[in-house]
Amino acid sequence: MIRIAIDAMGGDFAPKEQVKGTILALNEDKDFIAVLCGDEKTLKAELAAYTYDTSRVEIVHAPEVITNDDIPTKAVRTKKDSSTVATFRLLKEEKADAAVSGGATGAVLTAGVLTLGRIKGVSRPALCPRIPDLSGRGTLLCDCGANLECKSVNLVHFALMASAYAEAVYGWKNPRTGLLNNGTEDHKGDELHRETNEILKTVQGINYVGNVEGRDIMLGDVDVVVSDGYTGNIALKSIEGCGKAVSGILKREFKKNLFCKLRALLVKDVLNKVKKSADYETMGGAVFLGLTKPVVKAHGNSKAYGFSVCIAQAVNAVRGDLAGRIKTLLEKNVEKEGAGEADTEQ
Repeated sequence: MIRIAIDAMGGDFAPKEQVKGTILALNEDKDFIAVLCGDEKTLKAELAAYTYDTSRVEIVHAPEVITNDDIPTKAVRTKKDSSTVATFRLLKEEKADAAVSGGATGAVLTAGVLTLGRIKGVSRPALCPRIPDLSGRGTLLCDCGANLECKSVNLVHFALMASAYAEAVYGWKNPRTGLLNNGTEDHKGDELHRETNEILKTVQGINYVGNVEGRDIMLGDVDVVVSDGYTGNIALKSIEGCGKAVSGILKREFKKNLFCKLRALLVKDVLNKVKKSADYETMGGAVFLGLTKPVVKAHGNSKAYGFSVCIAQAVNAVRGDLAGRIKTLLEKNVEKEGAGEADTEQ
């Protein structure tokens, strides 16, 4: 049975929402065991509120917590009894098949690289979230913050890894993959993007459709958008900010007077559907692609449902042999100029 290591103390609402989310995931999928890492007494108290199959839940005592104020590398090396470090230790010791954490992003990424290491051939791991889009199923954005400066080999690997992820976890066959640029024409962009665009045209195993623009991320015309982490993070935060702004404007306008409030009641069902379709909680977390085992980084402020979706992502990544698919795609292209293992800087 699949074993998922869960950082139960990582996140703004830990461990309450993490435990509740774990129970929701256990009820949805009967084919995995949850290994909760955190303070044993606290976790047992939270679990006491639920009825569940106790044979499918284990606890690893890890009383320390890594916070956002901690320096990631130092914290991972000194807080050996933290829930985050314990989670990754389980992966390294082959006691778990995948991990989920809503803890400090820097610590999760650091622990992943230092503890697990990369799949052979991967130049750099990357964060890949799923962004709500017009199609309803979401667009994968890779990278969104793990690598601020990139070379063409990194972007090519991001495309390969995200394409493998789309098929392994979501079952998207031959996912359409585009390179985020300031125009769709081949001559657009700086030297890095022009070079990457030409290489991606020749890469085997992916359905590359060319350059795409920022607006395409949410239109649903492509399944995977490839970017360096700097640009990808700005795109991600801009999308989040736009969503909050639109929501705020609607609330302000519908509350202006009694007539506006009555009109709001008439379209309440529509507004709720729009809100649900754009809710990041339904999209799950960002997968840290390129590591030897699947790692899902949940939003720090995830509530129970959102965390349960992250656990489902991790389970499906194991089922779909995500690491194996990435390795296979890399091997297909290892001899291709610009697509092999060349840049190993972190």
